[in-house]
Amino acid sequence: MVKQLGLPTIRHPRPYKLQWLNDSGEGKVNKHVLVSFCIGKYEDEILCDIVSMQAGHLLLGSPWQFDRRVKYDGFTNKNSFVLNQRIITLVLLTLKEVHKDQVRLQKKSEQNRRVKKRERLKKKREKRQ
Repeated sequence: MVKQLGLPTIRHPRPYKLQWLNDSGEGKVNKHVLVSFCIGKYEDEILCDIVSMQAGHLLLGSPWQFDRRVKYDGFTNKNSFVLNQRIITLVLLTLKEVHKDQVRLQKKSEQNRRVKKRERLKKKREKRQ
């Protein structure tokens, strides 16, 4: 996703390895990327570690939660924090919404692969002529 969006990367000051994150087993984290995002009216940017995985989601984990002093309500499954003297509440996707999004991403990925394959075949034909 970082490559597709053409986002500039930064060398990670302390590279590390992750296991069991994708089909290839071990993943190396040796770069960061600054990602700007918005959820509804909430806009922010976060420095993310880059790792190869089959997902198209921004994972707002412990560092973001700590920096924003996020309060999590396990009963309602909501994250709340104060920004510019306003309370921001983020509601997590339902399992149905997550599944629908994953199916959409998978279809898009398959479509991109088919387009790239057609382009490679077209280039091969052009070279032959």
